[in-house]
Amino acid sequence: MTIRRAAHFVPGANEKMLDKSLNTTADALILDLEDAVTPENKDSARTTVASWLENVDFGRKERVVRINPLDSPWCERDIEETMGHPPDSYLVPKVNDSNEVARIHELISEQEVACGHPEGQVKLLILGTETPQGLLNIRDLAANTRVDALTWGAEDLSAAIGSRGNRASDGSYLPVFEYARVMCLLGATAWGKQPLDTVFVDFNDPEGLRAECLASAAMGYTGKITIHPNQIEIVNESFTPSAEDVDEASELLELFAENKAKGLMAFSFRGQMVDVPHLTRARKIVDMAERLSEWG
Repeated sequence: MTIRRAAHFVPGANEKMLDKSLNTTADALILDLEDAVTPENKDSARTTVASWLENVDFGRKERVVRINPLDSPWCERDIEETMGHPPDSYLVPKVNDSNEVARIHELISEQEVACGHPEGQVKLLILGTETPQGLLNIRDLAANTRVDALTWGAEDLSAAIGSRGNRASDGSYLPVFEYARVMCLLGATAWGKQPLDTVFVDFNDPEGLRAECLASAAMGYTGKITIHPNQIEIVNESFTPSAEDVDEASELLELFAENKAKGLMAFSFRGQMVDVPHLTRARKIVDMAERLSEWG
């Protein structure tokens, strides 16, 4: 999977915000053709984003285009016009079921052939809970081979089901939205894809963001979408293994190797019994740290 800690939204056709975003440490930039663009500006924004893909140096940042929903008048044109110089990934909103994922896959495949690009190179990030149908069908949304990550959204789901909000007075998610968060995590990891947590909309609450990120990382999420540049460093830090975590995981891997040579896969480590699940977690931490080190 792609390293994708902070995936940062950039309104389509906003040159000033793109310039600012290029100078951040976000791992991915999401060039938004959906919610950030009014209907009358869809065509011009699409042309501008296609030009960015052709001419702008994004460095190591993943180039993601959020297209419009499949049932909109703009989706197919979004794909056709931006595939001349393709993005690394498309973020697909308001997905209802795996058939829609398959259709997006087909549209991209057609353009890969037409434009002479390697087939399967462009990935999909699926927004899986913006509609009630999407949430009910989330178990299969990440099954398609082109899907690289599954994420979720509370705001559109709130509107779709008629809720007055998505958080309780203490800031925690109301049950249906916490369910969406949990199911997104399971729906992604069941297929070996990245679970990417949704936005934290109060960009004036850095401590609230940090607390949510740490809880998210503890659950198993490996990144989060951001909507303000001030959120990026907090997200990156929260989803980067600490030096202490890496040292502990490396020590544990060494002890597993030693004990395996003795025919043991369960032993005591720092006052606790450890076995295969602990080995799996340690490998993931060390692998993530090594990839980030190689990436610079």
